[in-house]
Amino acid sequence: MLKKLQIISKVFILVSIFITSSIAEILKPNSQIKPSEVVKIQLTGLQKNDLEFKDSGIEQTWNFAHPNNKKVTGPLPNFKRMIKGDSYQMMLNHLSHTITELGSSDKWAQFEVIILDKNKIYHKFNWQVEKYNLDGVLKDCWLTTMVSNPIPLGSSI
Repeated sequence: MLKKLQIISKVFILVSIFITSSIAEILKPNSQIKPSEVVKIQLTGLQKNDLEFKDSGIEQTWNFAHPNNKKVTGPLPNFKRMIKGDSYQMMLNHLSHTITELGSSDKWAQFEVIILDKNKIYHKFNWQVEKYNLDGVLKDCWLTTMVSNPIPLGSSI
């Protein structure tokens, strides 16, 4: 009986480790992440907003927002309300997206983002990231400084 309990205990530990390691963590900015990857991380998070936990995609997007951008949008609860509001809700659980670089330097990059929302309507955004230049954990990280209001492009049907 003791042998069976030991085996069950080991199996339980292995299953727990597997489940824990298979749950994706929210990514944090680091200086190795390229500008286009920042946009991709944010869009993928919004596309799969509630996959990890409620609003995990919004929180992922928030992690890569520039501190100056966060000053404008307010704290995370305000940011969640903004994303769920009329102006940006089409980003949540969208079907697909494309990212096209419009221009860049060693300090900024701008992209055209087109998403196909869950109602099969296309929307275009201008998305800008900048390299954070102050000391601290964000030094040399690419962070989002601006996302335009959406421009509706019409139905895919």
